[in-house]
Amino acid sequence: MQKFRITIEGRQLPIEDVFNEKFLFQIPEYQRPYSWELEHAVALFEDLRAALGEGTEQLDYIAPYFLGSIVLIKDERPASYVVDGQQRLTTLTILLSVLRSLFPQSQASKLDRFLYQPGDEFTGLAESFRLRVRDDDRDFFQEYVQRPGGIDKVASLDPKVLKLETQRRIRANTLALYDSAKKLSDDARLRLTRYLLTRCFLVVVSTPDLDAAYRIFSVLNDRGLDLSHADILKAEIVGGIPTDDRPTFAKKWEAHENRLGRTAFNDLFAHIRMIHARTKLKGTVLKEFREVVVTKYPDPAKLIDSELLPMAEAYEDLLTASFTSSEHADEINQLLSWMLGNGERVGIENVDWIPPALRCLAAYRRAEPSPFKESAAVLRFLRDLERLAAGMMFLRNNINDRIRRYGQLLEAMERGDDLYADTSPLQFTADEQTRILSILDGNLYEEQRIRLYVLLRLDQTLSDGSASYDYPVITVEHVLPRNPPSNSQWRTLFNDAQRSAFVHRLGNLALLSRRKNSEASNLEFTPKKAKYLATAKSGGSPFVLTSEVLHESTWTPAVVEARQKRLLAKLTSLWRLTPMQPSAGNTN
Repeated sequence: MQKFRITIEGRQLPIEDVFNEKFLFQIPEYQRPYSWELEHAVALFEDLRAALGEGTEQLDYIAPYFLGSIVLIKDERPASYVVDGQQRLTTLTILLSVLRSLFPQSQASKLDRFLYQPGDEFTGLAESFRLRVRDDDRDFFQEYVQRPGGIDKVASLDPKVLKLETQRRIRANTLALYDSAKKLSDDARLRLTRYLLTRCFLVVVSTPDLDAAYRIFSVLNDRGLDLSHADILKAEIVGGIPTDDRPTFAKKWEAHENRLGRTAFNDLFAHIRMIHARTKLKGTVLKEFREVVVTKYPDPAKLIDSELLPMAEAYEDLLTASFTSSEHADEINQLLSWMLGNGERVGIENVDWIPPALRCLAAYRRAEPSPFKESAAVLRFLRDLERLAAGMMFLRNNINDRIRRYGQLLEAMERGDDLYADTSPLQFTADEQTRILSILDGNLYEEQRIRLYVLLRLDQTLSDGSASYDYPVITVEHVLPRNPPSNSQWRTLFNDAQRSAFVHRLGNLALLSRRKNSEASNLEFTPKKAKYLATAKSGGSPFVLTSEVLHESTWTPAVVEARQKRLLAKLTSLWRLTPMQPSAGNTN
């Protein structure tokens, strides 16, 4: 049997020996897009400045600067496929191009060779750029960064017309580096350029064996370099697919990463891990995803097609509340929107409910049989999931309790249990319902974590689901003030015991679409309606809860008590809670 030898070479090289004829860097299509934010690019520049210092001593006497490592698939030829190091190589190319643009032509032309490989008819060397980025960004990068004069055109680009996030990043980083370098004197800029080329080093690790390159990549990044678990898993999973098919699956992966955005896509792996593990995370997402998800799919292509992509599509539906179907789509998206919240409108205060929702939505998308193949079944499940998530938020269940409950729910979903039986983890116990009702019937205003969610859900119920809440500010207001002046009519209408019993209760609360005015909040009832609770334009209110108050001619203990009972009954119906007689408090 023939023994195979794998050659792995590692060298520490200055930038002038990295951007030269020995290397023609190619970013493979299965790599993630360029993702360095502006702060990363500026930090690199400032770090170089700090390392160089402000003196004038010879560069040989200044400590070198280590830029990290890159991993390449490379043989003796210049072609070098970048497995790890895309972010550094791309940003260094931008910086070299920026510096070139700030020198007179006689000097600038000498930097061309670090960016562009001229052709040589005698050696047969083809002309090309030192770095070839991914196909989607290649023309843009060459036009506005690598070609002479490109930097001058970047500022005129409107970022709004750039469809790809990577191109907006490249533009922003280019302009930031240009502004930073332009502030230097000519001598300081020349000194920085020399330092970058001769005293800044990369460790270049190369091997002609693709699998060995991916193993090196995984080992390096498992030890703390700045990549997400999604990046590492991509290298491992896509790297395990046959070479000819790898670009296709890389494009599928990246298309969904671009649609979700880098942060959300990274979060997706934690949610998928929870769906399979159904327990609280004990180690890292990367480690446990490998253990509970990757091991179930010996074929990495199937893992992508059957697991990751349906989950990514379902997660996009969830995060954007954009579920589509011929029936019930509006109601489903409304529930998702409530749980997510947006702006000032609070949602569920944690994301622990997402894995069960994601499993349901992904099952609807998949071809195989499932209890969630009909949109009506999705709607029923999400109604009860919102009920459960809201109830646990009202009860202040801690993270361990929530994860345990949702883990039990995911297990029940996996087994195909009846999720609507009284004993299902999706349903409340009688004790939980009693405790939730006690909270809703108590001093709701003082429950700061939940009061706005409760009142907005109630308001939408009163509006038959037609109301929308796209306001920059929504606040909760007392009708009966907390501390009316001693000579106020409020003290005639409510004695101290009644005021204490009612002031923070559901029946005495309204909603405003603006910041509170502490002086106006103590007005008597009639002027308060006209000047404070009503909107300036219409004399009405965008909230049904507040409009009801405006229609009252007076505000007495009897009015508040009746309103308390009616509104509590609405919440009881909304969340299917066991009715209990609300306490009216002492009204004598």
